[in-house]
Amino acid sequence: MRTRPLGTAGYGPDAEALARRYTSTTFEAVHASILPWLPSSPGRVLDIGAGSGRDAAALARRGHHVVAVEPTDELRRIGRRSHPGVDIEWVDDALPALARVRGRYDLVLMSAVWMHLDEAERVDGMRRVAELTAPGGRVAMSIRRGPVPEGRRMFAVPVAETLALAGRSALFPVHRGEEPDHLGRADVHWDTLVLRAEPPAPQGQR
Repeated sequence: MRTRPLGTAGYGPDAEALARRYTSTTFEAVHASILPWLPSSPGRVLDIGAGSGRDAAALARRGHHVVAVEPTDELRRIGRRSHPGVDIEWVDDALPALARVRGRYDLVLMSAVWMHLDEAERVDGMRRVAELTAPGGRVAMSIRRGPVPEGRRMFAVPVAETLALAGRSALFPVHRGEEPDHLGRADVHWDTLVLRAEPPAPQGQR
């Protein structure tokens, strides 16, 4: 029997309720701050921790080739069921190894994923994400701040640590923000980062 990644604790039994919660808001609303950094033309997108596929489907409808990585079987099944006819390649895999993912991507999306990794996993995970990002590609990530729900595995992750790890892997920040929770939870906030796989262009060029 396959061992579930530790970061998926609590997600399987609650998959149906979580999927309804995720789809109660849109990709464009949740990720408004990173929309300017999406590939300007159809490209290759890797959605790590794709959940029920809300973001993967939105990106596929924009013309991108999307690989959706989701280690929770129940969420992956919901994702396949919920987006019929949408061209998404689903993969059962997880950070930090992502051993089943191949190629390089113009955008790597990690929405509400990074805080599930412990310190050692974050070191290995950032290195692996950098390997999967095409030159000039972007890594967009959101990191939760707030109380840990019962039965979940989450860590407090300083933004400074994330930026330092990114810099060691030649991923450079082009955007940093802080946002309230789009599901209305007053005690939850999000740090958002966009990293670029090369030194940023001079101001005014992107």
